[in-house]
Amino acid sequence: MSTIATESIILEKTRELCEAILNAPEYKLVRGNVDRFMGDEKAKAHYQRVVEKGDSLNHKQQQGQRLTPAEISDFETDRDGLLNNPVASEFISAQEDLHKIQEQVVGYVKKTLELGRLPNEDEVSGGGCGHGCGCSH
Repeated sequence: MSTIATESIILEKTRELCEAILNAPEYKLVRGNVDRFMGDEKAKAHYQRVVEKGDSLNHKQQQGQRLTPAEISDFETDRDGLLNNPVASEFISAQEDLHKIQEQVVGYVKKTLELGRLPNEDEVSGGGCGHGCGCSH
């Protein structure tokens, strides 16, 4: 049987953390950018087209095939058009911001469990690898 109850203090505090994230002004701004993008069918279709073209070119390169200047130019033109669309560029930036938030939260929780104490910022941001590493951080 698990020693962690379904309604434990850990779960309660995790929910509080999630609520704090949702209420943070910076999260609301990022979320608004995601929502604007999700409501813009034209921007979503353009984004999907660029992703598919990029995937296709990457696959072709991985197969050892040469990319033609026309293929590269077509992709770059489409990508530049996407990045010039404020809704799409804010979405891309929002994705990066959400990823950073996720990495921070997971990093702190992981390091806390690993160390058995609250880590300092250097320990979470890569200033050291942990006990017994020997990497001279």
